[in-house]
Amino acid sequence: MDNVSRDVKIYLDYLRVEKGLAANTCEAYARDLRSLENFLAARSKDLLCCERIDLFLFLYHLQAAGRAPRTLARQTATLRGFFAFLVSEALRPDDPTVYLQPPKLNSSLPQVLSEQAMDKLLAARTGMEDLAARNLAMFELLYGSGLRVSELIRLRVGDIALDVGYVRCLGKGSKERIVPLGEMAIRAVNAYVQGPRQRLCRRADLDILFLNARGLPMTRQGVWQILKRWAAGRGIAQAVWPHMLRHTFATHLLDHGADLRAVQEMLGHADISTTQIYTHLSRRHLLEVYRRAHPRGE
Repeated sequence: MDNVSRDVKIYLDYLRVEKGLAANTCEAYARDLRSLENFLAARSKDLLCCERIDLFLFLYHLQAAGRAPRTLARQTATLRGFFAFLVSEALRPDDPTVYLQPPKLNSSLPQVLSEQAMDKLLAARTGMEDLAARNLAMFELLYGSGLRVSELIRLRVGDIALDVGYVRCLGKGSKERIVPLGEMAIRAVNAYVQGPRQRLCRRADLDILFLNARGLPMTRQGVWQILKRWAAGRGIAQAVWPHMLRHTFATHLLDHGADLRAVQEMLGHADISTTQIYTHLSRRHLLEVYRRAHPRGE
């Protein structure tokens, strides 16, 4: 969070301390606001004196540079939150974002894996080496609980209660939730904890659950790269990334009749409208089944 103005640093401290936002989220805000500050500096302006037209031109500049609509929408939300904060703290008398409109987003559905593909991805093999056992445990846990990868890599050994079958995690805004685990996830995590993790861990005081080959905590990038290679090695042609397993978790639950509110709670969504996108996927699945199975479905 270097190379930003004092006002931005105050705002970032507010997000981190009072709003409880994660470090990665705060860094994303910092990048967005740093980009705005650089743009304004080139126009001999700053955050406290810029006007509505400056912000319009900034968004137009990003659009002309080829930024995706989703990026522009996030940047608009960042600007609104930041300038509203400045007004609330009496650092500015007005809010120049009042008439800013984010670009319309295409309502694309999240990509998921089929149940057959998940079976291939999570097929256990005899005589698995330590890192392979760790990988299987990570992927079983992602699919079996719907965790975000950022939540997975922060898990501690004590967050997994294998005897009663649940995982406790801290989600966005440091909100704690408890998610049940299925038998396959319990079995894979238990196999990893009982042997491979003990051999990977080189410090008695390190209680992070998933460790890399050097005995250090896994990173998001590390999980992403491992999953990519793992899926390709198991004959899965489509691209696979960690968040896809979260989408797949929710979709498969709804396909098999899970209650939408229960899925919302397990995912840690603050608003059920976020969870409802998976019902569109589930309905599409039902339509495909109907067309395949009904004599007059085609």
